[in-house]
Amino acid sequence: MTRRFFVTGTDTGVGKTQVSASLLRLMAAQGLEPFAFKPFESGMASRDAPADGLALQRAAGGWQPMETVTLFRFHAPLAPGIAAKLERRKTSWRRVVTGFRAFGKKAGVVEGAGGLHVPLDASHDVIDAIDALGLPVVVVARAGLGTINHTTLTLNALVARRLRVAAVVLVHSTKEADASTPHNRGELERRFPRVRFIGPVRFQRSESRRREAFDEALSSLVE
Repeated sequence: MTRRFFVTGTDTGVGKTQVSASLLRLMAAQGLEPFAFKPFESGMASRDAPADGLALQRAAGGWQPMETVTLFRFHAPLAPGIAAKLERRKTSWRRVVTGFRAFGKKAGVVEGAGGLHVPLDASHDVIDAIDALGLPVVVVARAGLGTINHTTLTLNALVARRLRVAAVVLVHSTKEADASTPHNRGELERRFPRVRFIGPVRFQRSESRRREAFDEALSSLVE
């Protein structure tokens, strides 16, 4: 079973970094020294302290220089392709691909930005990065209302490009569950019988309990 994944989401703020960090922690606990790679990160107060990049670096065991974790960093809380233009900063698609290839065949996690069609530059969206890097995809989706539509659109886009889906992880981002929650996973499984669904991962206010909840839910992905 592969221990290399590309983590994407159905939207922004759905829990991609929590899922990515959990997968890295689980790999590190197996002694794999995984790599963390989030080539684009937006919405940071300081380019020297990318919050997501730092979280992934720690989860992977802290062995990587940050320059190999997060390549392009932007202040604006916008899609990377838009933020780069606004801040007049250059990016390099070749640098993304070569940065990934430098990890060789190591276990690890690549995390995207937002959903599949978020622009990374003038010519590439997140889905193009998935295609170029050739990794199986872990899709992170909200557990509540709206997830059937967003997850269906995401999975259909991946299938259309013949990209491999390792799993869909449903996540509660708030304590309150809505009326759709008990029905969403079953409906998605009916629509996509060949896709593996995990969760919903329950909301935990405590950071340590949140980590435990994600690690328990995702452990089977890296066995």
